Amino acid sequence: MAARKGSASSTKAGANVSADELKQYYHDMLLIRRFEEKAGQLYGMGLIGGFCHLYIGQEAVVVGLEAAAKEGDKRVTSYRDHGHMLACGMDPKGVMAELTGREDGYSKGKGGSMHMFSKEKHFYGGHGIVAAQVPIGAGLAFSDKYKGNDNVTFAYFGDGAANQGQVAETYNMAQLWDLPVVFVIENNQYAMGTSVQRATKSPDFYERGLSYGIAGEAVDGMDVLAVKEAGEKAVAHCRSGKGPYILEIKTYRYRGHSMSDPAKYRTREEVQKMRDERDAIEHVRQLLLTGKHATEDDLKAIDKEIKSIVNEAAEFSKESPEPSLDELYTDIYADAAPQNA
Repeated sequence: MAARKGSASSTKAGANVSADELKQYYHDMLLIRRFEEKAGQLYGMGLIGGFCHLYIGQEAVVVGLEAAAKEGDKRVTSYRDHGHMLACGMDPKGVMAELTGREDGYSKGKGGSMHMFSKEKHFYGGHGIVAAQVPIGAGLAFSDKYKGNDNVTFAYFGDGAANQGQVAETYNMAQLWDLPVVFVIENNQYAMGTSVQRATKSPDFYERGLSYGIAGEAVDGMDVLAVKEAGEKAVAHCRSGKGPYILEIKTYRYRGHSMSDPAKYRTREEVQKMRDERDAIEHVRQLLLTGKHATEDDLKAIDKEIKSIVNEAAEFSKESPEPSLDELYTDIYADAAPQNA
């Protein structure tokens, strides 16, 4: 991925974003990064068990797409899901408490990092099986089409999952039924640990929808404004009844696949080069400063506020009680159907 050239003027979507919106994107991306950094610390301390996949480096993807969403839109993703939860407005305390397996977590301590849900925020997971969420996303979109509303579902998956057969099956069904689903391929270049160049003969993943007649495009995932602009185009396509849309968002994860991954398949120099030249948060920071939309002190105040939120969430996750044994028997069966259903 080539280095970004130029300054604020190089962002084509900049003219469509206010200073307040730009500051909000900076805040939201920084919240995800600081949260994930803290989660990594808690994992190292043994307070988070099981798998833990961090979203550090990919923050612009979900923040940009949430900027294109409206109330009622749905989202479903894979196991690298903490950023998606925070971006759609889920409480950092509840997310962190679930990571530590506590009663006040979103899944009452039973789901952990990979299995959290929020009906209120229309967030449907968090799925541990590679690509399993893709047909679920189509199902969510089918529900909205059946109800006759204009809601859209964002179905996120990675470059590794893009090679799964159920993705192709879902493409066919979604286009056949004109489902309002945006398939978001978060191409972070390495799947679980194999580069795209070594893993697939057709690396332009968005083009795989062409044989089904699905429109799509590749997007710079290290530019939140470019993601927002592409997201607006995609949701407009879906809301107008034209069926699904594919966004291949080219991004980069700074950490390993999970906390247990030493990431020996790439060099430290490569990662540092991406941090130095392509970091999405630094890009927005420079837009704010060069555009005189914020001062260094303003941005320091935002960082201080976010660190306070994250520290409070971490303390909450430690103090929340362990789930009781009775919790084993809850959330197994659906509530009884209404009398006149």
